[in-house]
Amino acid sequence: MLGPVILAASRSDKMRRFISAAPGTKQVVDRFIAGESVDDVVPIVVDACGKGLEVTLDVVGEDITTPEQAAAARDAYLELIAHLEDLGLGTKAEMSVKLSMFGQALDGGHELALANVRPVVEAAAAIGTTVTLDAEDHTTLDSMFAIHEELRKDFPQTGCVIQAYLFRTEDDATRLAAAGSRVRIVKGAYKEPASVAYQDKAEIDRAYVRILKILMEGDGYPMIGSHDPRLISISQELARRAGRKLDEYEFQMLYGIRGDEHVRLAAEGHRMRVYTAYGTDWYGYFMRRLAEKPANLLFFARSILTKG
Repeated sequence: MLGPVILAASRSDKMRRFISAAPGTKQVVDRFIAGESVDDVVPIVVDACGKGLEVTLDVVGEDITTPEQAAAARDAYLELIAHLEDLGLGTKAEMSVKLSMFGQALDGGHELALANVRPVVEAAAAIGTTVTLDAEDHTTLDSMFAIHEELRKDFPQTGCVIQAYLFRTEDDATRLAAAGSRVRIVKGAYKEPASVAYQDKAEIDRAYVRILKILMEGDGYPMIGSHDPRLISISQELARRAGRKLDEYEFQMLYGIRGDEHVRLAAEGHRMRVYTAYGTDWYGYFMRRLAEKPANLLFFARSILTKG
């Protein structure tokens, strides 16, 4: 039951200060965050592609309080795209974006986020890649899906994320499982109330399988975001039953988690994409990684104790 507690801490400025100052934090953060700058992350992208992997890149940072910060987030992604173009990696690396980082929560945030994300999507398309809109807490999803629909009018390859723990997601999956769509399914990593989301792990897993079946039997392109060996095996079986070829879906896992499995799946011929986050505003992303898996929290606790 530690997960909800950690997720609550992810919103606490006091906990942010405490954890940022803890002696062992950097060691653990470095496990999940590829670096602070584009220059840090580029060698990691090159290395992953050399192993037959693909990547999706997330410039971390969600606590946007001004339009100027939202514009800076946009510019950070445009800088990233320019580097990928220079390296000829456009076909192997896509971007993942959180619309909160583009100003979604500000006054007039829906229009502001759309205005900021559009040039990123346009620049990504120009170098042969695309953007996936990450899902955040349930109160933001109607705006995210509306922006996704608007972007797909000009950039139909734009992807989006759905979260298995939300009651609404089976309906969302049915609507999204259409020709040309790209949909990543994850379990969900935000603290959500029982009125909108399953709270029990077994219920979430069952929902994940139901939703994945909808995606596999649909006409879109499913992206399986999971490190769970059982769900990976079920995904392969559902793909087989749906008659999908290996290039008609993909697996996605986080940088720093189950790296051997990344390589194994790629060696078997699967498309395997590594979700790779970088940037200086790492706290919210880091705390969700701790909440998702007790082993991550234990690793963090041991690091603090041994460094203290």
